[in-house]
Amino acid sequence: MITRHLIDLAQQLRVDSVRAAAVADSGHPTSSMSAADLMAVLLAHHLRYDFERPAHPANDRFILSKGHASPLLYAAYRAAGAINETELLTFRKLGSRLEGHPTPRRLPWVETATGSLGQGLPIGVGVALAGQRLDRTGYRVWVLCGDSELAEGSVWEAAEHAGYEHLDNLTAIVDVNRLGQRGPTRHGHDLDAYARRFQAFDWHAIEVDGHDVDAIDRAYTEAESTTGRPTVILARTLKGKGVGAVQDREGLHGKPLPDPAEAIAELGGVRDLRVEVQPPPAARMLHTGQGGHLELPRYEIGDMVATRDAYGQALAALGSARGDIVALDGEVGDSTRTDYFAKEHPDRYFECYIAEQLMVAAAVGMATRGWMPYASTFAAFLTRAHDFIRMASISGSGINLVGSHAGCAIGQDGPSQMGLEDLAMFRSVYDSTVLYPCDANQTAKLVAAMAGQEGIRYLRTSRGKTPVIYGPTEEFPVGGSKVLRASFKDRLTVVAAGITVHEALAAADALAGEGLHLRVIDLYSVKPVDRGTLHEAANRTGCLLTVEDHREEGGLGDAVLDAFLDGRPLPRLARLAVRTMPGSATPAQQVHAAGIDAESITAAARLLVEHALV
Repeated sequence: MITRHLIDLAQQLRVDSVRAAAVADSGHPTSSMSAADLMAVLLAHHLRYDFERPAHPANDRFILSKGHASPLLYAAYRAAGAINETELLTFRKLGSRLEGHPTPRRLPWVETATGSLGQGLPIGVGVALAGQRLDRTGYRVWVLCGDSELAEGSVWEAAEHAGYEHLDNLTAIVDVNRLGQRGPTRHGHDLDAYARRFQAFDWHAIEVDGHDVDAIDRAYTEAESTTGRPTVILARTLKGKGVGAVQDREGLHGKPLPDPAEAIAELGGVRDLRVEVQPPPAARMLHTGQGGHLELPRYEIGDMVATRDAYGQALAALGSARGDIVALDGEVGDSTRTDYFAKEHPDRYFECYIAEQLMVAAAVGMATRGWMPYASTFAAFLTRAHDFIRMASISGSGINLVGSHAGCAIGQDGPSQMGLEDLAMFRSVYDSTVLYPCDANQTAKLVAAMAGQEGIRYLRTSRGKTPVIYGPTEEFPVGGSKVLRASFKDRLTVVAAGITVHEALAAADALAGEGLHLRVIDLYSVKPVDRGTLHEAANRTGCLLTVEDHREEGGLGDAVLDAFLDGRPLPRLARLAVRTMPGSATPAQQVHAAGIDAESITAAARLLVEHALV
């Protein structure tokens, strides 16, 4: 009787997947049909979840890594009573919550946006780490993957880390249906090939017939009883299972079935089964968002302090004030300075090693559980995780990312270590905040401010020591700027951020002795940008010169330009940026060779003012 019920439920999930895709005239029903038995058994017998309370601290977490199989997920929601049939048939329609690939912005039961393959398991590792080391409420993390996405390197970053951390609360379910988008996958139905790879990373591997509900049930039970290591269930399935016209056939990926009515009849017709999903046990959250008094580090004007040092010290202080702060690093904590946090709060520090995709994904996973992550590495290396950052934005995830060693000013290490594209990358992310402090007190205040922002927050820090120019009581609202030099005699405005602020001040002081006055703006908030201050400067001086330790495309110069794209006449605009390919040299030599030092600013200012007189 139990077996028959599970078979019928799986058939209902298949039928509903076919129906949803047919109404939308698009979607991935065949990819949903292969995993229907896997989903039916999980939903009916093993998942512990309260759909009325998706934030329940003891809910199991389910991640559909193969996000294109969203019809299956939505069919499961209907079976659980979370949505009704009417909503199911709005799949992929304008205004519907049931998007082509699921996102938590629309549905409260979706953990994270998926669809860019290879992300579900790394994010699941972050959720499982939170469950094991932070929440400790006993929930399990179930991740349903497709076999095609196992070609992604991020999957194996996650697999190795999960094995290393002994995440026995994590189960990966791999729907091995052998067919990808354009044809067979690399290993086809060779379950042993996948098992060997996972076992090499110390996973417990179980191979099953993915259409035998009793075997699936036993595999899930075995996974739940396995201790000391994660479990992968490798399920041999057939794409389009149950419909002869499409089953295990190539060329049907991402297409509705050619004759949905006939397919539905072959699957036994429309059903209306309901599943009573097991409730989670009682549990309480162990962390709170707010804590004690925040005592940020204080620096005296004139001190020489690297902004990366101020970041590490401020993060440690923030961790003392707030119990929800966690820190992750890509095995460069002694350079990013997250090691300050690690020493003071080792229970909330996570070493992700040289695996930037995993690090960002784990931060996203922890954020889904209510934690406030700060993830740090060299600014240059965050570009490797751009797709994870993009998908985190689609999820509406609230994470803080910090890139150190920004720009050519790092010196002798050379261009492979220089973050020269990061501002452009983060500015392009939807609803992001991009901050670039120039001194230690500013850095400390912005580190704290990041925790109060929405979406993706990025802070750029510098390697070398720079003078402290602001007092410890100065405030730096996000979206603001600071005017550091101004007079009624100003002929030109120099807009700088980070390391170039100090170069701009030196240039302004030198030119003031010649009778040429420059207005200097510290545009520490690169996004959102302080339009009001920039407009006033343009009105007062008529010309703006941006100076940045970044490529000219997409960085500070473009942020300033965007502030004037509102239909009003544009002021004169010029920019200094890193246009060459740096080599190895001292920091001073690097910024001079790039044409962004005080001498270069002075020369450019003279030229711009001279042209204005012609």
